[in-house]
Formats: sequence, structure tokens, C-alpha cells
Amino acid sequence: MIRQDPYEKIVDYIIKNQNKFYRLAFSYVQNQEDALDAVQSAVCKALEHSSDLKNKNAVKTWFYRILVNECLLLLKEKRKFPLMGEAEPEEIPYEELEMEPKEDLYSHINRLEEDVQTIIKLRFYQELSLKEIAEILEMNLNTVKAKLYRGLKTLKVAIQEVDV
Repeated sequence: MIRQDPYEKIVDYIIKNQNKFYRLAFSYVQNQEDALDAVQSAVCKALEHSSDLKNKNAVKTWFYRILVNECLLLLKEKRKFPLMGEAEPEEIPYEELEMEPKEDLYSHINRLEEDVQTIIKLRFYQELSLKEIAEILEMNLNTVKAKLYRGLKTLKVAIQEVDV
């Protein structure tokens, strides 16, 4: 068996999962260009710091952590420096045929605390295990579970209020 160095393993992982990364970034920034920027920045950082990866088997959680941090950084910068005088370009919503997102649900998710949003998006949109999410967010597994269930309960209440 040929052993891959960390750089090659990261490149292979990124190429195989680029669509997932774009969808996750888009779920945060809600804009195609910003999502592509976030993914590109995450890829650049991952490749620059490939030698820092201690466990070659942790590429998945390591890269997701970088991507989530890039998305949050981009959102923070946008809030800090909103573009003045520019009309917002009309966005064409990104949708997958087998999974059409409901605008109401999505807007409710985006109103939750940042870490709860991240947990829900990684769990249900990226289908990561709770253990992987705990590693990505560097949280205790029980904390991730508690935040997930609290967030789901909040979503349930908010959605029931809309339906009434």
C-alpha cells in the first residue's frame, strides 16, 4: 500500500467533497460568491497548514473546522463593513432536487445562536456524527447533544407558531 503524505491526502479529500463544502458554506453566507470565497480560503489555509495535521485520519473534522471558521469570519466581516450604496444583487437560490429547502425552516435555523446553527447544519445538511461535530467544534460530546436538542426544540416551537 502506498502511503500518502498529509498534503496529498488533503487534496484528495477536498476534490472528492467539494460540493459538500460549497453547500455548507452557502448555508452560512447565503450568497454564491461568498460561499465560493469561503471554500477557497478554507482550501488555501488547509493546504498551507497541511504539515500541522497531526492525525492523518482526522482530515475530515480538521477541514470542516477550518471551513466553518472561514464562513463565520466572512459573516463577521460583512456585519462589520456592510457595503454602502450598493444594491444587493438578486440571488438565485441554491437547491438540490432531492432536498428542497423550506425557506421558513432555513430562516428559523439562521436565527439560532451561531454554535447551535453550526451543529444543526453539520448534523442534518452534512450528515456528520455527533462525535465528529464535537471534534470539529472542539466541544464536549454532551454539550453538542444538549445544544442540538435545545436548538431542535426551539425550531419546533418556532415552526408551530408559524403554522398556527
